[in-house]
Amino acid sequence: MSAVIEFSNVSKRFMLHKDERRTVQERVIGLLRRRPPGTEFWALRDVSFQVKEGQSLGLVGHNGAGKSTALKLITRILEPTSGNVRTRGRIAALLELGSGFHPDLSGRENLYLYGSLMGLSRREMEQRLPEIIAFADIDEFLDTEIKHYSSGMYTRLAFAAATAVDPDILITDEVLAVGDEAFQRKCMERIYDFRRAGKTIIFVSHALEAVRSLCDVAVWLDHGEQRAYGPAGEVIDAYLADVNRKEQERLAAGQDRARASGDADLSNSPFRRGSREIEITGVQLLDADGAERSVFQTWAPLTIRMTYLAHEPVRQPVFGIGIYHQSGLWLSGPNTGFDGVTIDQVSGTGVVDYTIPRLPLLAGRYAISVAVVDATQMHIYDLHDRLYTLVVQSDHVQERYGIFGLHGAWRWQGA
Repeated sequence: MSAVIEFSNVSKRFMLHKDERRTVQERVIGLLRRRPPGTEFWALRDVSFQVKEGQSLGLVGHNGAGKSTALKLITRILEPTSGNVRTRGRIAALLELGSGFHPDLSGRENLYLYGSLMGLSRREMEQRLPEIIAFADIDEFLDTEIKHYSSGMYTRLAFAAATAVDPDILITDEVLAVGDEAFQRKCMERIYDFRRAGKTIIFVSHALEAVRSLCDVAVWLDHGEQRAYGPAGEVIDAYLADVNRKEQERLAAGQDRARASGDADLSNSPFRRGSREIEITGVQLLDADGAERSVFQTWAPLTIRMTYLAHEPVRQPVFGIGIYHQSGLWLSGPNTGFDGVTIDQVSGTGVVDYTIPRLPLLAGRYAISVAVVDATQMHIYDLHDRLYTLVVQSDHVQERYGIFGLHGAWRWQGA
């Protein structure tokens, strides 16, 4: 297959000027006064990749990595500072909300305008109009000026138009994040239809699992530089590994700062309560080697360690934990009472560990609560309600959707 998009050592430079000229007077004076040189900003540096006909390519990276600049180079909105960009075929691009639409024209008028820009006659657009209207589901607003549209209506009309003109290359840049859940599903179905039809797709999204399932190849951009290019799964795993490392470093630095400043003292936290005959004085998340960390992999061992101080002898206390998804869903709440672990009496300091041999949680952010209560589990000595962060990554796990990994087995029998 021949390449329909090719980047050869492409770089793009912008000049950033700090002396803003907002008023007419400032602009007139600026014509007489030489503008100071701006600061160079390289949005892309020496990027090379190619997309073959019928392939789907994903662009991944942090905000400001250069993904949108790369798309604008593909569509010729921008020209490279150095290097070459080659494209072949009709391109339909959804780069910005309402891009290609005129706010003072109605939805219908904008559709004819868009069609003409894509090289279609009025008659050809009339033939496509019923399909566009049905997909966008805005027929009652079709003859309204689109400056009165909501962001969701803009997106529905733009996507319906872009995918109805039969492009050879479809480019989307996070525009689907604006639509509601039902529309996003409909758009993804349309994109998969394009892929099955052998169209070329350039897909930019922070939903990495959508990139993984949709795209054949991917490019990882980092501050304008190309970090990886190859099979989508391998590139996404490399990108996630880098994100995991930085997340671990950030959380560890935050813990160090909290300890140094004394902010780790939770005695007055609104998320802590209890009579404090027993206090939980420390909570650590430990890996298999006993090292403290905040980022764990699915199926890796996790130990939640509670350090306590009993100000007086207390008989048969019950220690427990709670694990919550970032959405607020309470996932689990084991304690020593439920598990038949009897602690006869505590006095002074001690440690209680809860070990999960194989963490079944899939990638996401979770909150952990810890508590110590009396034997009836009705009186709270100390409760830290969702005060500790657990980040889970699933770099080498095949299960991708949901919260829990089931680790089940499939069995198939043919006829």
